[in-house]
Amino acid sequence: MTRRKWWLMALGAAAAGAVWGLCFTRASHTWLAWFALAPLFFLLDLPRPGWLGFWHGMGFWVTSLWWIRGTMSTYGQLDPVTATLAILAVGVFQGSYTGVFGAVGARLWKHPSWLPAFLGLPALWVALEWVKGYGAPGFPWNLAAYAWVDMPGALPLSGWVGAWGVSFLVLLANCGLAMAIARRRAWPAVAGILFAALALAAGGRWGRGADVPAPAPGAGLEVRLLQPDLPILVEWNAAKVKANYEALLAMSRAACDTPGAVVFWPESASWPYSLQRDPQLRADVAALVAQGCPVVVNFDFDTGDGIRNGVALVDAAGWEKAPRQDKRHLVPFGEYVPMRNVIPFLDKLARNAGEFATGDRVVLLPAGSERFGMSVCYEIVFPGEVAEEVAAGATVLTTVTNDGWYGDTSAPWQHFRAARFRAAENRRPLLRAALTGVSGVVGADGRVLAELGPGEHGVLRARVVGRTDRSPFSRAPWLTPLLAALGAGAAIAFVIIRR
Repeated sequence: MTRRKWWLMALGAAAAGAVWGLCFTRASHTWLAWFALAPLFFLLDLPRPGWLGFWHGMGFWVTSLWWIRGTMSTYGQLDPVTATLAILAVGVFQGSYTGVFGAVGARLWKHPSWLPAFLGLPALWVALEWVKGYGAPGFPWNLAAYAWVDMPGALPLSGWVGAWGVSFLVLLANCGLAMAIARRRAWPAVAGILFAALALAAGGRWGRGADVPAPAPGAGLEVRLLQPDLPILVEWNAAKVKANYEALLAMSRAACDTPGAVVFWPESASWPYSLQRDPQLRADVAALVAQGCPVVVNFDFDTGDGIRNGVALVDAAGWEKAPRQDKRHLVPFGEYVPMRNVIPFLDKLARNAGEFATGDRVVLLPAGSERFGMSVCYEIVFPGEVAEEVAAGATVLTTVTNDGWYGDTSAPWQHFRAARFRAAENRRPLLRAALTGVSGVVGADGRVLAELGPGEHGVLRARVVGRTDRSPFSRAPWLTPLLAALGAGAAIAFVIIRR
């Protein structure tokens, strides 16, 4: 093979990955996800499938995460060339997983028997999604399942098999289509699409679990989700900081229109003030509590072993006794900088980047008859960690975030889609307060009941009724990816033994 032909193939692979990346833009292109991944399987028939898989992954991640470049340029103050190199570095790291898929999956794809490829390749993909989200540096962003967030049945089905199980179906439909074209037989496409359609139909019919009795009149808890749409300051400006803070307080006083309603402040809403350091903030929060509204406040807290990004629910007992959930998973390039030693120009890209310590336990925030399981910003993309909150007794899932770093890009929508899956996986209503959007009230089946998009200013008022039943996924969130890993291993072993 000539070098020119090889690079043309690599360029084609990257272009195919970019098409898959279009499934994760601001709009939900659900129909595209039925076949956008099929070209990846054709690459497995070509020379150097591992490298071609890598270039496919590069195309996908650079396309779907292009908003990182703007964040690094605006808030990291990197020049355009360096910011572009930084997003390419992210693409290299994330694309390596698709490279592994190509290198290992090619042996399954080329085997004469149809079964290793048809079932083993989707299982291999899910296993790699699981590995990619494991540990502190994990990045389980844009799972294949999220391309089907608006597919009927997909969200309720995740209550049984999680987002990973829905990812399996996305891959199965695409693999069947590619196999039908490559082997010139219609049945793989029919089988893949039919199986996925039946699973989605079953999810839509039974995935919501047992019918929950309608709440009694007046049951539940009044909540107010604030979206102040405060700009992130590139440079310190005391006058703007004061104006932002006063606007937040005015918005909070107006939102406290019902005694007992819990007012949610988004992440960084009161920046740079902290309940621990600033008496004025403590006094202002106490005044809101005296007005009748407990307040959920995000602030940094010095525990002696490091500064933590925490969220407390302050009520009449006072801020000192308020339960506080410290962030357990930090944001790459926001609260810590991965690969800093490898790529030295990736310095601090946000306030106090790299200076936060991680929380080490689940703390529920009780309010009335409900117990809030709090995920701070980025944590909502980790299925297993949110399931831990439900296991600890959370009746309502909550999350506060600051997606203002990313502007009006696809990032806030990608983040919100993950939150919708967490609600459906655990069969819990979910409340999301975002500084600049997307804020939302999400039902226990993942449906959006109320929403404020990026750039909108307002308050979402809702009455939320929690649940105590447990979904199969919340009881064993590890089961689906473990079965996928075992299935992929069995398919690989079959191919090796039958070689």
